[in-house]
Amino acid sequence: TYSLEEKKRGFVETIELQIGLKNYDPARDKRFNGSIKLDNPCKPGLKFCVLGDAVHQEQAEQLGIDCLDINALKQFKRDKKLVKKLAAKYDAFLASETIIRQVPRLLGPGLNKAGKFPTLITHNDSIEAKMLERQSTVKFQMRKVLCLGVAVANVGLTQEETLNNIQKSINFFVSLLKKHWQNVRCLYLKSTMGPP
Repeated sequence: TYSLEEKKRGFVETIELQIGLKNYDPARDKRFNGSIKLDNPCKPGLKFCVLGDAVHQEQAEQLGIDCLDINALKQFKRDKKLVKKLAAKYDAFLASETIIRQVPRLLGPGLNKAGKFPTLITHNDSIEAKMLERQSTVKFQMRKVLCLGVAVANVGLTQEETLNNIQKSINFFVSLLKKHWQNVRCLYLKSTMGPP
């Protein structure tokens, strides 16, 4: 309500779940890594780029999404700086079956390092459906610190949709932990510009 009533912003704020862990040693304990698709999109503002063959290029153009073909990818010549710029320009990539195999050879490890390796799209897939799936997917990954934050909803969703996303995210996250709820020290919810 703070974000919608008291201080309305000029963009859709994300609601982030911030988690503090306890009784967990990142150096010794197994690091977890898991993704879950939520029922409602939590990141509606993601900027996509399609690395596509002729069929997917046409679909992307109709949807008004940026698109690169195999010849455009060859221009990068594995140049780290250019690949880094490309990774910074977009939030997520979708790639045709024929192109995804050639991404490591044409672009090197840059997209993978940025955590933006393309999602596969086949000719039977709808680009819009894949985009929605990507916008609704939350990834929990343990790093070297005992706290992490993930976007689980946005202030544009209804209260029920937000609650649904939060419950599903927390339950999935707890299932990744060795001692489940005994490893959770605290949970906070915070909108981008709002108080925790």
